[in-house]
Amino acid sequence: MTSTHTKEKLGTPTDLGDNATKDISAALSGLLADVFALYIKTKNFHWHLSGPHFRDWHLMLDEQSAQIFAMTDDIAERARKIGGTTIRSIGQIAKQQRILDNDAEYVEAHEMLAELRDDNKQLTSIMREVHNVADEHNDVATASLLENWIDETERRTWFLFESTRG
Repeated sequence: MTSTHTKEKLGTPTDLGDNATKDISAALSGLLADVFALYIKTKNFHWHLSGPHFRDWHLMLDEQSAQIFAMTDDIAERARKIGGTTIRSIGQIAKQQRILDNDAEYVEAHEMLAELRDDNKQLTSIMREVHNVADEHNDVATASLLENWIDETERRTWFLFESTRG
């Protein structure tokens, strides 16, 4: 199947140019891979957390993972709304993700929270990069979504930071 054939089948009409669609969709696909990676890691730590603050941290990670997962459909649908495509498989997520997995059998609770804090901080940086791509192409809708997600991600980073203090 050629690229032109795919565009005819999947392309959604947009006033953004072909370069904008290509650049923004690629940036959103990378972001989506990172969001899925962070979601799985947050759930992993939620499931395997232990220690004296178990209940509070378990509930916090459950809330955070739900917030992270809620972004996934909006990210993918934004790429489709502008005529692009997005990720199609776990394998594609693995190839594109920049948020690293943690497959360790056991991780101390404070280490989990610190790792998630750093991952959320990294995700904020990635979202700022995607925002720059959207700005470059005058895509205010994508930029607007990112601004809200950046705020949510900074809040998660803050909560995780405060949870790991002394």
